[in-house]
Amino acid sequence: MEQREVLVVLFDGVQALDVSGPVEVFHGASQGEPGAYRIRTAGLDGTPVRTTSGLTLVPDLTLAEAGVPHTLLVPGGQGTRDPDPRLIDWLRGNAHRARRKVSVCSGALLLAEAGLLDGRRVTTHWMLCETLARRFPALRVDPEPIYVRDGDVATSAGVTAGIDLALALVEEDLGRDVALAVARHLVVFLRRPGNQTQFSVQLAAQTAERRPLRDLQQWITEHPAADLSVDALADRAGLSPRHFARAFRDEVGMPPGRYVDRVRLEAARRRLEDTADGIAQVSRHCGYGTPEAMRRAFLRVLGTSPAEYRRRFQPARPPVPAA
Repeated sequence: MEQREVLVVLFDGVQALDVSGPVEVFHGASQGEPGAYRIRTAGLDGTPVRTTSGLTLVPDLTLAEAGVPHTLLVPGGQGTRDPDPRLIDWLRGNAHRARRKVSVCSGALLLAEAGLLDGRRVTTHWMLCETLARRFPALRVDPEPIYVRDGDVATSAGVTAGIDLALALVEEDLGRDVALAVARHLVVFLRRPGNQTQFSVQLAAQTAERRPLRDLQQWITEHPAADLSVDALADRAGLSPRHFARAFRDEVGMPPGRYVDRVRLEAARRRLEDTADGIAQVSRHCGYGTPEAMRRAFLRVLGTSPAEYRRRFQPARPPVPAA
């Protein structure tokens, strides 16, 4: 079996979970398939680095001593805001030789600064997507997915999305059974699809300035199966349909119909994840009316059916020990 070296770049101000999450995934895979991965960490000088949370990590070696890894993993953290120029120089001169380049969260800023993401479709933490797109216009930044694969480059959103991406890479390398065993051990999902949105509709949308519209946003979230037509919502807000549609779009940042679509999709996702309700019951509870209407919404936005979404997204449960 080919041994794949995973080299994790460390620097002052790194996010500890961006490092430990993927490392635990690759380590777990090596327990199931001995020798599958060799995991090493490297820093500029090989000296201990301090994470954003105050933990100290000690690199295995310096970046200068590192060879060409199979997978180069660049985590994020506050240290990506003003990185050491030597780190960027090393990435620019060496990272392209790795078979896979992977970033977690704001680690994408380091890869972009080194010129490794030009022309690529990428993502990062949703709070940083606008910054990434503005600073590096040659990138195609997609703010919604939890991770994006583009050729030999993979970028992911914040913190836990690094675990999702690592599980996807293990599944690609060693198969679904190994990845599932790792997920069970870590008690995480196997696996959130990469095009799963990284934030809720409440985070994606703006909060309306006027109290009636703010209250209406909350009411929509709590009543996805209600009549959420423009006329019905306008009546609840005490406005004419035309005035309501214009005010909602101006203050929330999207038309009311699109907001309702997102709320219903999110409600359906949560119900598929958290309950054993049947597909027809979920579709009625979330305002779709029919399973077919919900299926079309899932395929359009997530690229998967509700049944497949549930299969992938249900938490992996450890097997019950034999008596």
